[in-house]
Amino acid sequence: MNDVIKEWLAKADGDFRTAQRELAAVEAPNLDAVCFHAQQCIEKLMKALLIARGELPPKTHDLVFLADTIFRDNPNWQWPEDELRFLSRAAVAFRYPGESAEQADAAEAVEIVARLRTALLAQLG
Repeated sequence: MNDVIKEWLAKADGDFRTAQRELAAVEAPNLDAVCFHAQQCIEKLMKALLIARGELPPKTHDLVFLADTIFRDNPNWQWPEDELRFLSRAAVAFRYPGESAEQADAAEAVEIVARLRTALLAQLG
């Protein structure tokens, strides 16, 4: 594994740990940030996987698009599109005034990212 991929993985790990810490915070957890960092973790892992396969990752935050790109090269890998859409939407919708994440949103984001992270890391070897 080259240094570029290791850096993407380190950044993804930082996002995962940040999401977990904020979700577990007793005093004033930032639930919007939980959702944002959950999505960022998966985006970075997907891009690391594409780089590992010799592809230049597209400049997008859309997890469904990234998953389709991964699927194109590996038809055995799939993930429920509704979960990818949830993470993509939550990362954007909760970043700005007008909508805020609830505890259930943040918990769902971390639960999805934990499972998806394991699957993507397995793809990376």
